[in-house]
Order: sequence, then C-alpha cells, then structure tokens
Amino acid sequence: MTHTKLSRTIRAPATAVFETIANATNYTNAVPEIVKVEFLSDQRSGVGTRFRETRVMGRREATTELEVTEYAANERIRMVSDAGGTVWDTLFTVTPVEDGDATRLDLVMEARPYRLLSRILVPLMKRAVAKAVAGDMDAVTAHLEAR
Repeated sequence: MTHTKLSRTIRAPATAVFETIANATNYTNAVPEIVKVEFLSDQRSGVGTRFRETRVMGRREATTELEVTEYAANERIRMVSDAGGTVWDTLFTVTPVEDGDATRLDLVMEARPYRLLSRILVPLMKRAVAKAVAGDMDAVTAHLEAR
C-alpha cells in the first residue's frame, strides 16, 4: 500500500473549492488533462455517483471509472476506483483558513494493490502518480484563483 498526501492553500471560498472538486464536470473544467467525463449513474453528485473520466497522460489517453463513496458538503469527498489490480482511494478535505479569504485543500490518496504485478508496479509508480496529482491540485488552484 502507498500513500500520497498533498495540500494547497487556495485564495477562494471553501464552497467554491468544494464545488470544483466534488462535481466531476467542474473538476474537468479546472484540470486541462481531463478531456471527457461520462456519468454512469443518474446521480450527478453525492454518495453513489459513478462516472468515467478520460485524461491525457503523456501521449495517450487513459480512462478510469470512479465512484463517490463519502460526501459531506463543503467538507470532504472520497472517490474510489478499482483499476489495474489496485484500489485507488482518494479523499479530498476542504477547510476554511482562519482569515476567511482562503481554503486549505488536502488530498490523501491510498493505493491498495491486490494483484502480484500491481504490488510490484504501484511503489514504482508512486512518484509519477504524486506528480500527476500535484498537477491536478495546481490546476484547481489556478482555476479558482483566476476567477
């Protein structure tokens, strides 16, 4: 199992930060590498929402199915994906900063490989995954602060 932890302080209200990360369409608008989102459930937000995200990774596209498994409005959202022999469990937490003009966005991603090859590859991919996730967080920050 591997853990990736990242934080950003964003000059935007907590409600705007949460709406950007918790809504797949808004997240797609904030992160340029995501080229398509297709909902797999009638539900568009909250626990039980399922969607397929396609993003450009290097010179190819990769598609991942995600499900929202935890949702507390303006506080936290957890999304889980089972891909390539690994369960990817990502928790975003939104916390207003005391001065009121900013929000702290924390991300914890846990990768739990359950196939032999994945147990070998996931630790080797940790740095690349952390870099990609950091890029997403930077894109969300830039998108919100440009408003």
